Amino acid sequence: MKRRNTMTSTGLSEKAMRIRNGAGNHHHSKPISKIYFIFILLLLIFTPIVDSSWWYIGALGARVICDNIPGLVNKQRQLCQRHPDLMQSISEGAKEWIKECQHQFRHHRWNCSTLDRDHTVFGRVMLRSSREAAFVYAISSAGVVYAITRACSQGEMKICTCDSQKRGQDSDDKGNFDWGGCSDNINYGIKFAKAFVDARERMVKDARALMNLHNNRCGRMAVKRFMKLECKCHGVSGSCSLRTCWLAMSDFRRTGDYLRKKYNTAVEVTMNQDGTGFIVADKDFKGSTKNELVFVENSPDYCLMDRAAGSLGTAGRVCNKSSRGIDGCEVMCCGRGYDTMRVKRVTKCECKFKWCCAVECKDCENVVDVHTCKPHKRPDWLDVT
Repeated sequence: MKRRNTMTSTGLSEKAMRIRNGAGNHHHSKPISKIYFIFILLLLIFTPIVDSSWWYIGALGARVICDNIPGLVNKQRQLCQRHPDLMQSISEGAKEWIKECQHQFRHHRWNCSTLDRDHTVFGRVMLRSSREAAFVYAISSAGVVYAITRACSQGEMKICTCDSQKRGQDSDDKGNFDWGGCSDNINYGIKFAKAFVDARERMVKDARALMNLHNNRCGRMAVKRFMKLECKCHGVSGSCSLRTCWLAMSDFRRTGDYLRKKYNTAVEVTMNQDGTGFIVADKDFKGSTKNELVFVENSPDYCLMDRAAGSLGTAGRVCNKSSRGIDGCEVMCCGRGYDTMRVKRVTKCECKFKWCCAVECKDCENVVDVHTCKPHKRPDWLDVT
């Protein structure tokens, strides 16, 4: 194999030399072939070899064409071709759950960064079976449920509508009510999300696949957990003697907040001997992992740029000088210190209501201190020539 690579590199470099210097100049081909070989080797080392993911569908926007979506396995592609309108909803939903992920981790060393024009969306960081991977799989699965369910209720889909099971009378702590309106069809959203999102993981049987399937389910159930009853009153002077009610999803932020807490308490696991389930790594753990996020590998510290781990590091990140928490400069900057810049910011102030119906504000300038993490300092011995 090595001999074949050498021959290929030499042949390409000789061809390049003929174009540049003429066919007669062969005496420089050997050193150039070495340079070319080193370049290719470095390219292979530093290019992330990560499978594409269906998550990239969010970057396609209105250009969702099933055959052109990278990262889809056969079952996902079949579902895409059967339900192209649902794929459009998943595409729009992907932008929302990625945005929610970035909101939840905005003060963390790892801040749910995405890579432009990268079919993996998050890069090599998802190769590790870490807490961060657990959260991303859960929030992405939840995002699909939310997007599909919302599209069904809005009447945008031919295949699904409101939840037809919610009919007749029922009761809650406020008394009796009639089911009416348009209840969100959460069960259809969960069913489709399970079929689509889980398809890749069901093709293999290893610890990572089991971990992903478990966290996918946690994400789906998180959306259902926050279904709420909404009602409209009917009666004399709005007395609410009669009520018509329906079930609706809560704002996606509630799902994000919930999964963020589950990230904090995620449980480390290992696969059991027959490969059908998990064993909790902590022998003192009591309880069930059914509704908990699980992970297999510990996370890197994300302090420094590490291509292999997919870490972008925290150099240049804004930190809070007065905080002792995860957003504080000591934690965020990993003890490297921080730089301070004085920045002018323009905000609206002295706002007054003007009849009718506008609010007029002045532009006020404030000078604030912005603190950013220092880059990693190279050891002095690396600079000695």
